[in-house]
Amino acid sequence: MQILGYQLAPLWTDWLVYLLVAAGVGFYLYARRHEHLARPWRQVARRPLAVSAAMVLLVYIVIGLADSIHLQEQRDIANSDAIVFSSEKISVLDIVLTTLRVQEEKTYSAPFAIRSYAKETVELPDGNIVREFPRLVYGGTHLDFASDRSADITAKTLRALIESMLIFVLVIIMLSYFSAKNNSHAFGRQFVLLKRGETDIPWRSLLLTGFIITVVSLILIRLSPYYHVLGTDKVGTDVLYLSLKSIRTGLVIGSLTTLFVLPFALSLGIMAGYFRGRVDDLIQYIYTTLSSIPGVLLIAASVLMIDVYIQNNADQFATIADRADARLLFLCLILGITGWVGLCRLLRGEALKLREIDYIQASQAFGVSHARILSRHILPNVMHIVLITLVLDFSGLVLAEAVLSYIGVGVDPSMISWGNMINGARLEMAREPVVWWSLVAAFIFMFLLVLCANLFSDAVRDAFDPRAC
Repeated sequence: MQILGYQLAPLWTDWLVYLLVAAGVGFYLYARRHEHLARPWRQVARRPLAVSAAMVLLVYIVIGLADSIHLQEQRDIANSDAIVFSSEKISVLDIVLTTLRVQEEKTYSAPFAIRSYAKETVELPDGNIVREFPRLVYGGTHLDFASDRSADITAKTLRALIESMLIFVLVIIMLSYFSAKNNSHAFGRQFVLLKRGETDIPWRSLLLTGFIITVVSLILIRLSPYYHVLGTDKVGTDVLYLSLKSIRTGLVIGSLTTLFVLPFALSLGIMAGYFRGRVDDLIQYIYTTLSSIPGVLLIAASVLMIDVYIQNNADQFATIADRADARLLFLCLILGITGWVGLCRLLRGEALKLREIDYIQASQAFGVSHARILSRHILPNVMHIVLITLVLDFSGLVLAEAVLSYIGVGVDPSMISWGNMINGARLEMAREPVVWWSLVAAFIFMFLLVLCANLFSDAVRDAFDPRAC
């Protein structure tokens, strides 16, 4: 399939991301038709902190989805009508961030710098050779004098702030108008209600969060074509570009792992609690043995195995992106295999309690099959535990990627991730002067994602936990 000179070339993880998106849409449509699911989500939507966190997470998800649509660019061959596509796979996000992607410097440069971070030997026009900090190839090249930098940054920032204010005012006017029309209120009264936060949906929190996101986005849009806002790394790649590209890796690790956790935890957990006896003993033996193995050692051994397989079967992986994607997918699989034990234990305990309830005892007495009891009675009543656990575990999996990449058994070194950025910052922190911006950028992006995920998961836990009702 060709689109504007590009051919779709999805990776394996792309297909799984699409599957997760389809499952999410399906769950949303299913929950809308069932009040026992829709009511807790309405409670989540009424919490100001939760909806603000959800809006930030939505920005991360949009960036991650844009980076999960991979394409191959069409190449023109002289004196030939053949259609040939590049072997390099780029994403829609790469196309959007083309300016950041192609503007590479020689080596390190600090945020908003116009000169290199290290001295180089430079030959002057008069033939003299001196050691100095040379001007960057892209950063601040539109300036005639270095002294103009502060004024230029201030002017572009103020322009972004003014544009954000105009958008903010326009959104408030439109929201007040349509809300007043739907609620049969006067426009002025609806505006006052929005201002005071006296609405069912916390629009004030949403508007404030949206305003902050808009301000940051427009400032980056205005400044990033002219400056390296977060500096550059050792090979001159823009750190802002690396930070945005790392979002997909974090989201894939945090979400795809659930695809491998659920089958083991759900099936084995409810079977152990429902059947008890030998089935329970066997399942307990399996997860007790698995949990006795150090997780890091198991992950390290598995990653080394996939590395050996990739090296011995290089013909199965056409590009570097395919090889890195295979390792990422296998890492998600290993994290899923080693991470289902906790959820399995929770589901076993809940199934032990549910099997003694009267309506399940009655179903057994009437001869209802075990499969039907498990699917119609046990499974729906443990889904709140599944949902709460998976949402809470998401942030832990994002942090796990950073830790595993730091010790060398995480994602492929060629794949952009926060873990690889932190791993590369180890030596940078030992330099004189210190190169701090790669570590700080990775920390800020990862911290914001994990913080918002935790805030949102707390709201989901409170809404779905029966003991909180």
